[in-house]
Amino acid sequence: MSGPEGIGAELYRWIANLYPICRSITGRGVRETLGRLADLLPLTIHEVPSGTRVLDWTVPMEWNIRDAWVKSARGERVIDFQRSNLHVVSYSRPVRARLSLAQLKGHLVTLPEHPDWIPYRTTYYTEEWGFCLSHRQFLELQDDEYEVCVDASLEPGHLSYGECVLPGETDEEVLISSHICHPSLCNDNLSGVVIAAFLGRQLAARARRYTYRLLFAPGTIGAITWLAINESRVGRIAHGLVLTCLGDGGRPSYKKSRRGNATIDRAVAHVLAARGGDHEVLDFSPSGYDERQYCSPGFDLPVGRLSRTLPGGFPEYHTSADNLDLVRPPALADSFALCVEVLELLDANRSYLSQSPRGEPQLGRRGLYHSRGGGPQEAEELAMLWVLNLADGRHSLLDIAERSRLPFGAIGRAAERLAAHGLLSEVGR
Repeated sequence: MSGPEGIGAELYRWIANLYPICRSITGRGVRETLGRLADLLPLTIHEVPSGTRVLDWTVPMEWNIRDAWVKSARGERVIDFQRSNLHVVSYSRPVRARLSLAQLKGHLVTLPEHPDWIPYRTTYYTEEWGFCLSHRQFLELQDDEYEVCVDASLEPGHLSYGECVLPGETDEEVLISSHICHPSLCNDNLSGVVIAAFLGRQLAARARRYTYRLLFAPGTIGAITWLAINESRVGRIAHGLVLTCLGDGGRPSYKKSRRGNATIDRAVAHVLAARGGDHEVLDFSPSGYDERQYCSPGFDLPVGRLSRTLPGGFPEYHTSADNLDLVRPPALADSFALCVEVLELLDANRSYLSQSPRGEPQLGRRGLYHSRGGGPQEAEELAMLWVLNLADGRHSLLDIAERSRLPFGAIGRAAERLAAHGLLSEVGR
């Protein structure tokens, strides 16, 4: 990958590659998607049998769809799954029937406010069936008898999720999670899935302080299943991010963890502020995506959610308009770079102990201070003074950056220079 433009184009190509697949919370579409992602990073695919009890939930029957349509009396497919996989309410039970228009209408969903868009709807935990269509199509339906077919199966099978674990110097983990259950929708959430995979590819190629765990799982039931299976080890998660809606042109947004002041919350807020530009940091709420599972009170993990325009905050959300025209390579590249900056901050955030804590050490004789006094203080020198003053073993570099209101990068460089001259020692080393 070369430069933001190249990264953005590559991310976009991967979204386009995955876009046609019909995904849901189980089934072949999820497996196919995970199989393609395995070309980007070392991915282990886990299969959890239907009927498995996971916390207060049960892994559902596996759903697979082959075809679906509504035909007019003339044999014309007026609603056709082959044209858009959004036409079928996800997890619709198998059905073959002949219905009047009045009977059919009870199974149809449209968006009158956006007459050319197809809505995305689901019926995961109730055995129902339905079709989604544009409101313009709906208005064109004649008072006729219609043949309805949902050629699908709901049978014992498995819930599939993908996991990539990249060991680091420490067992402490950074969790990066993205939901993989949506059909042909780009911003929500192929943008999050592909950016997470690219982060995994980059992390796999370099030395790592933390262990990184990248999780690609169906929304809600996938995260709950992973938590149930890994309950004994979740205490290793030191930082976490849920990635979603990262490809539109809106401003970056971050939703804090339930704790509200976890290191990940402060790290993302600091990076956003240091970057400048419009952004938003939101307090935690118990609605949203899988951050609400990781932050449930029995786990209370330090996991926040990173996006651009908030889920549900753009009109194309959960409609056919969340397509390849909505996501933009520059926004994808910027979101990827933002994630990289946050992870680099976490990796570089350490605590130090001053080796000369009684009075300021003489920086000038070590070549760390300008030779003429009395002038305005340089930013690098100010950063060194802040680090020396707060290097008491109790303050991390992020603590110092926040208190000094200096960029984390400047504080980190100051610590490196001071350590190189024997004035700091890293706590725990």
